[in-house]
Amino acid sequence: MRIHHVIAVVAVLAIGFGAKQFFFPPVKADADIIPSVSMNVLQMQHDINMNNLSVQKMRDMTFVFDGD
Repeated sequence: MRIHHVIAVVAVLAIGFGAKQFFFPPVKADADIIPSVSMNVLQMQHDINMNNLSVQKMRDMTFVFDGD
């Protein structure tokens, strides 16, 4: 008797999934292949002024050992 319940549950899931795909089909993405604005990545990197970047003070203690 349990096998009939398992078959019924699988059938209901398969029919439900099919109905979902029928009523709510997958939507194709509206991505544009051709970019609207052409950007040169190398030019963007050259435009950054390295003198204006913030500098973080770092205290590197990697190779400092105790005096044992």
